[in-house]
Amino acid sequence: MNPRITFAVATRVLTQVRRDHRTAAMLLVLPCLLMTLLWWMFEESGAVFDRLGPGLLAMFPFIIMFLVTSVTTLRERSSGTLERLLAMPMGKLDFLVGYAIAFGVVAAVQSALAVALSVGLLDLDVQGPVWLLTVVAIADAVLGSALGLFVSAFATTEFQAVQFMPAFVVPQILLCGLFVPRDQMPTVLEKISDVLPLSYATDAMQTLTRTAATGDVWQDVLVVAAFAIAALGLGAATLRRRTP
Repeated sequence: MNPRITFAVATRVLTQVRRDHRTAAMLLVLPCLLMTLLWWMFEESGAVFDRLGPGLLAMFPFIIMFLVTSVTTLRERSSGTLERLLAMPMGKLDFLVGYAIAFGVVAAVQSALAVALSVGLLDLDVQGPVWLLTVVAIADAVLGSALGLFVSAFATTEFQAVQFMPAFVVPQILLCGLFVPRDQMPTVLEKISDVLPLSYATDAMQTLTRTAATGDVWQDVLVVAAFAIAALGLGAATLRRRTP
């Protein structure tokens, strides 16, 4: 992997996002709007918002980055852009890591805005450090980007890329512990949730709302980061130059 080429890819992607105002608005504004809608729904019951808010702070960036990254990467391949890029002295890992860096930067801004809104204006109750809440949200968004890059290798159309969401995202939402504590699930479902990355992201967010201790949070962040790195590695192994 060549760092110069990798950062050139990242710069190119960030330039494209900046010029695409609708995508930029969806990436940066949509999580804030969704958190505001959730707060409005439970305005009369702040305890419900405090219980669901942290998990959704982990979930919204993950979902949005998964969708945008998978569709964007597929578009690069189907348009022939990826084939032209890989014809240059650039490897698949340069391409994928460059994309991950670019969307990681977007994720940092996205997560900082969502956390600042939730804690500062919507009064989400957080016992732990707010900056660590932002770190967890960024890790979740990067994980969504990495999984989006991975699944895009198996799709031939943008519609197929979106179809992967029920397979990769919805089960994690249901089993992450947001609706039912994981230790109260049937044993089989609990074991499945133990190997799903969004479970650890949700655990980290919920821990920060209950206690100021950060040891368990960092362990969860490391697990999420490991899943993201593994997804990038698998993406590099399965990425095709162009769509058949």
